[in-house]
Amino acid sequence: MRAVWSGTIGFGLVNIPIKLYSAVQDSRLDLDMLDRKDHAHIKFKRVNEDTGKEVPWEQIVKGYLYNDEYVILEDEDFQEASPEKSKIITIESFVELVEIDDIYFETPYFIEPDKAGVKAYDLLLKTLQKTGKAGLGRFVLRTSEHLAIIRPREDYLMLQQLRFSQEIRSPEELSFPSNTKVSKKELDMAIQLVDSYTTEFDISQFKDTYHEELLKIIKAKASGKRRTVKKLKVVHTKSSDLFSQLKASLNTSSSGKTTKKRAS
Repeated sequence: MRAVWSGTIGFGLVNIPIKLYSAVQDSRLDLDMLDRKDHAHIKFKRVNEDTGKEVPWEQIVKGYLYNDEYVILEDEDFQEASPEKSKIITIESFVELVEIDDIYFETPYFIEPDKAGVKAYDLLLKTLQKTGKAGLGRFVLRTSEHLAIIRPREDYLMLQQLRFSQEIRSPEELSFPSNTKVSKKELDMAIQLVDSYTTEFDISQFKDTYHEELLKIIKAKASGKRRTVKKLKVVHTKSSDLFSQLKASLNTSSSGKTTKKRAS
């Protein structure tokens, strides 16, 4: 794996040299954009708006429109804005993991210690495991500041990037149920249905099957076979049908469980 960031974790007066590695990868198929007429590749060019000529990467700079004029920013300007956050993730406080609403969670990264920081890394790992807490701090990655927590996972540390509060939209413009009347028998039946479907969480049981099916279609088309498009019809449940459909769902769930037991 290739490190996306290298620097230091500041834990009080203890500095731990580390590297960050992305903990996720894309499961989507790598699809190219082509011209329908001759299947030629579609390329995106960086073009000067005034001259219409293509501009090479080395001539492209970043600018901010200020008082109707662009202020050009160089790499040094981004580092100067917060030199410490570009190289140090200072743990500003420790928090209980259960206190963090999962709406704030974003990208996860593996934290690997450099050789000089192995013991200090292990100390922080064991401390967080023992206390059940996570370190909260900020750092700069790719010219943007990020809020993050450092938390233990199995026998290593992970950095979980968090969204800032101003990045979360308010649902005030949306309409949610307010005066809906749900009967006790409907609620009891729904709870029973939830109980019948309840299992231990095992993420390994869930795969990205959509892209597997898409790959099958690609292979079939490559061999000259015709595609068959499945028609899907969804009938929305009416309020008057709610209880009967819950009951039917429960019967389906029960019969499914019986079948599974016999098969095993």
